Amino acid sequence: MTDRIEVQRLISAPPSQIFGVLADPQGHVAIDATGMLQDADGSPVRAAGDTFVVHMDREALNDFPLGKYDVTVSIQDFEQDRLISWTILGQIRPQIGHVYGYRLEPHADGTLVTSFYDWSDIDQHWRDAGIFPVVSELALRATLGILDRTVRRGYPRSSTQG
Repeated sequence: MTDRIEVQRLISAPPSQIFGVLADPQGHVAIDATGMLQDADGSPVRAAGDTFVVHMDREALNDFPLGKYDVTVSIQDFEQDRLISWTILGQIRPQIGHVYGYRLEPHADGTLVTSFYDWSDIDQHWRDAGIFPVVSELALRATLGILDRTVRRGYPRSSTQG
């Protein structure tokens, strides 16, 4: 059994356009297929170590009665237009330690986007709880589909667009 899920999708857009969605806190909310991400506060990230806050609603998954809560997204890897990954910092202790991210590779027909979810370094407390993976492969695939649609619709819209 692996502690990592990776899924890919070819998106007909340049890496810079896709990365613009992935570096924007509101972009994360816009493409979330789980329904947990409700809103976000913060500026687009520019480097490893940057953070933003996401307002969550775990009831969307109907698995744990956590209700509404906030987490801090902490960027771990940041290579402009190529790689972005983050971990989640929340109220619970010990911190979980799972990592989400995207790798973008230029392709003749756009960009090959790899979404990954890695829980290989989670705290033993959470490993023993037997709740991983929290997000399924299906949800990662669906998020890539929503990312494709979001990019095709021109996200983010500039103030000159209606």
